[in-house]
Amino acid sequence: MHDQRNTHSDCHLLTTAIPYVNAKPHIGFALEIVQADVLARAYRASGAEVYLLAGTDENSIKNVHAAEHEGVPVAGLVARNASFFESLKNQLNLSYDDFIRTSADPRHRPGAERLWAACAARGDLYKKPYRGLYCQGCEQFYKPDDLIDGRCPEHDAPLEVVEEENWFFRLSRYEDELRAIYDRRDIEILPEVRRNEILGWIDRGLEDFSVSRSTSRARGWGIPVPNDAGQVMYVWFDALANYITALGYATGDQDFEKFWSGAGAREHVIGKGIARFHAIYWPAILISAGLSLPTRIFIHGYVTVEGRKVSKSLGNTVEPAPLAAEFGSDALRYYLLRHVRPFGDGDFSRERFEQAYRSELADQLGNLTQRTLTMVVRYCGGTVPAPSGKQWRDEPMAHRALNLCRVVFDRYRRFEFDGALNEIWTVIADANREVSAKEPWRLAKLSAAGDQRATQQLHDCLFLLAVALRAVADSLAPALPDTARNLRVKIGATGRENEQSEGTAGCVVEAGAQLFPKR
Repeated sequence: MHDQRNTHSDCHLLTTAIPYVNAKPHIGFALEIVQADVLARAYRASGAEVYLLAGTDENSIKNVHAAEHEGVPVAGLVARNASFFESLKNQLNLSYDDFIRTSADPRHRPGAERLWAACAARGDLYKKPYRGLYCQGCEQFYKPDDLIDGRCPEHDAPLEVVEEENWFFRLSRYEDELRAIYDRRDIEILPEVRRNEILGWIDRGLEDFSVSRSTSRARGWGIPVPNDAGQVMYVWFDALANYITALGYATGDQDFEKFWSGAGAREHVIGKGIARFHAIYWPAILISAGLSLPTRIFIHGYVTVEGRKVSKSLGNTVEPAPLAAEFGSDALRYYLLRHVRPFGDGDFSRERFEQAYRSELADQLGNLTQRTLTMVVRYCGGTVPAPSGKQWRDEPMAHRALNLCRVVFDRYRRFEFDGALNEIWTVIADANREVSAKEPWRLAKLSAAGDQRATQQLHDCLFLLAVALRAVADSLAPALPDTARNLRVKIGATGRENEQSEGTAGCVVEAGAQLFPKR
């Protein structure tokens, strides 16, 4: 029976997939790591103790071929390219707690070996000769029925016939148990269409799958199969293990008990191309080893570039680091979160990215912030004025602003990042309309002429705008952390996180530089 203890209900493990390091990171992986980061920040803000894990998949034959193509040692290539993935932490302002390299981290090999031994002890590993159609890009064997016009459904490439003797995992043994797990929703899959897809795979019947490759085909690269020098672990058995080896599974560390065995939540953020491995192979391996299962798997779509799938051969790869350096990490995070559907495919183009920066970040949020703070400085000496009474709460804009954090954080936790940002931009649009409708500069002229009613209307307007900006800042924190922090500083709300909205009155603002300078 697999372990499903729940002794650390406030502890939350969140992981990304670990990408191959045969090349630098592209925009598609940036989407995934940013999505996971937003989730982690939202969970932490809600009081959970979060362990966000990222890393690199370094033991694949794909990496071996890349090194051979460049004429460099495999270890050198994976170390160099892994450093590009690690550097995303600063370039994209990520908050991950750990980063594991599967070829170099001392925690990984003994953990993978322990997992292998546990499955072997259950009688779930056996060796047999095999002949099949293999996709080098997927690191996967395919059945003829899985192909599209005889080509790989992921890479649109011909497959090679591979014949060798490998170790296999008895996946077929767990077909009924996996179906029951998904029927009970013990593992939640989002979106629902992916859950149905997984159930469809199970209903068509599960076949045992290869969990090793010949040492000769792998050029000696990879984790050796225990007691079999002629085989190395198949990259997926080895790679999936990272989720527990990083926590100290090999030695039974406290983190493994806290964030896996007894955690309140164990969640994976992955792309749709590797759903089968994470939703079928991985749970079966865990059941075999007697370990706790994931509680939820978020499956996102792909990012295309100018309508075409990202491909080195097409020369259309887009690296996230230069974009973040030019426009700021928050600008890139914003585009990926709002303009790429969380569960569907989305497209990136430089033109649309720049348009979103200008019209949505600079014009809508940036200008609102600058206009509001400049007016507070000019008309109220730099201090947010107090409202005339409680009636400001009756304004539709005030109602949305006061409920914004609750609504937005709920959407973050449901992986609805575009919806969360749409909610925030609705309040921004409300505030911009408030400026146009109330014309604070006109009220300021009347106030200067001694009109007391105009003075109070001016104060009410500027106070309400400051409340809206504060709500925007608080709601943006998981998605655009630098922008949220800068905005809180600008409206003088730093250190006032637990105050009621009325506490915005009296904040000393500073206009300073634009949040998003025009480019």
